[in-house]
Amino acid sequence: MTKETWKKFIKTRDQFRNSTEELSKSLPKLKTIQQQFVCLRSDGGNYKIETPVVYNSALDNISIDDEIKLILVADNPGRREQAAENRRYLVGPSGKIADKFFKNNPLLGINFQKNVIILNKTPIHSPRTVELRQICSMDSSASITNALEKSQKTMAYLLFAFHKALSCPVWITGYSEMRKKGLFEVYTNTLKNLYTNNDLFRHIFIYRHFSMNQFTIDLKRQSIPGENIIKNLENIGIAYKQKILI
Repeated sequence: MTKETWKKFIKTRDQFRNSTEELSKSLPKLKTIQQQFVCLRSDGGNYKIETPVVYNSALDNISIDDEIKLILVADNPGRREQAAENRRYLVGPSGKIADKFFKNNPLLGINFQKNVIILNKTPIHSPRTVELRQICSMDSSASITNALEKSQKTMAYLLFAFHKALSCPVWITGYSEMRKKGLFEVYTNTLKNLYTNNDLFRHIFIYRHFSMNQFTIDLKRQSIPGENIIKNLENIGIAYKQKILI
């Protein structure tokens, strides 16, 4: 990174860390409600809630000498991401699938561990993304619902700031909840406002999740024979972007 890029990166990273800390402090009952929900889940996937609101600490390991080639946006921190030993994004099964994808496609020239920074649409934890709805419904004060919407706006602004600083492509994965009345409708609308008439908009691409191999399966299904993976990814990412952001 240049000194100017590094300066912008550090500023945005610190804003990200501070915003998650402030959000966590504003929701003193969140951890208790999350734990209650986890204990009540029918699949028996009980575990200890350690980080209700998760900042991606992997950003603290980035140095001025690193080359960031991609910003990847996932949904929200899951079980492994919130564990005190991690507190990083995409460290569970989805992250392993993403890592394998980039290793299997060297033409992209991207090392998932070194060249990618990962953001989420909200830093609020839930076992599965769709379960954010149930967690919100358990709070009669609606403070979690309000915080979820506010956090989406914050994360959209942070993505925009990182994007301006790094000037690299952005892959937003998981488009289903970005639609109207979806969990992340606020995130979508905020992005639309931020990127209106901005040249960076052409560097945004939207895809399916890496989880359950959805990303890879969709890529194989939609790829045009004879086109290389870079062109196919571009075509798919633009098509989904037109559905969600235009």
